[in-house]
Amino acid sequence: MLTEQQIRHFHEEGYLFLPETFTAEECALLRDEAVEIYRHDRPEVWRERSGAPRTAFAAHLYNEAFGLLARHPRMIAPIEQILGEQVYMHQFKINAKASFTGDVWQWHQDYGTWARDDGMPEPRAMNIAVFLDEVMPINGPLMLVPRSHTAGVLHAEHDTTTTSYPLWTLDEETVTTLVDQGGIVAPTGKPGGLLMFHGNLVHGSAGNITPYPRKIVYLTLNTVSNYIQTPTRKEWIAHTDFTPIVPTDEGALTRYAGEQGRKAA
Repeated sequence: MLTEQQIRHFHEEGYLFLPETFTAEECALLRDEAVEIYRHDRPEVWRERSGAPRTAFAAHLYNEAFGLLARHPRMIAPIEQILGEQVYMHQFKINAKASFTGDVWQWHQDYGTWARDDGMPEPRAMNIAVFLDEVMPINGPLMLVPRSHTAGVLHAEHDTTTTSYPLWTLDEETVTTLVDQGGIVAPTGKPGGLLMFHGNLVHGSAGNITPYPRKIVYLTLNTVSNYIQTPTRKEWIAHTDFTPIVPTDEGALTRYAGEQGRKAA
């Protein structure tokens, strides 16, 4: 459970980082599974213009390990504690900031997309990032603008040309003003770190020109009462199954990792 100080930090700053929430064994399993998913040519796997993998949507629906992660109590419990309600999976993706070729994610707010493209009534959904690789200052970490969530939903333009993934992006003047007020933080750490941040928090990431890949699982958990009203995107991008998540037991992912290790041996 989160402490009162951690909850206060989230509400004031718009984010909270919990280092090494998942074990090295669990992350090693998930890394291997992600690499295997990226090898496949399926509509859920989007690629950079270079051909390198960019993101894999809805892996929790076709991969057992990520299905367990999506229901893990170490993640579900603190989110429900902050939101005060049961949650369902609005979106699940594994972002691959590939070594040397990982492209930029422009400055944006996620709730802007959820509202415009999915008809989500309120920003009562939570972003969660689980580090599968070590995230360093040099390999394209996620950058956050603290307290920018208090600005509400900002004007954005639909950028369909900068990268292979369309985003509702913010202009440079808006980002500059917000950064002047709140600065920029870039949480880094070992595999297993868990970062949660508000749907209106402004964020983005630079490209990765290092030899070090940076895979992060991103989940969006939405409160069941705040289900989307007018979905326009494919089901595997914005889910319309609003069933509350029932968490697994604490050791489910660890046991599965052990089973896969014994099979490999």
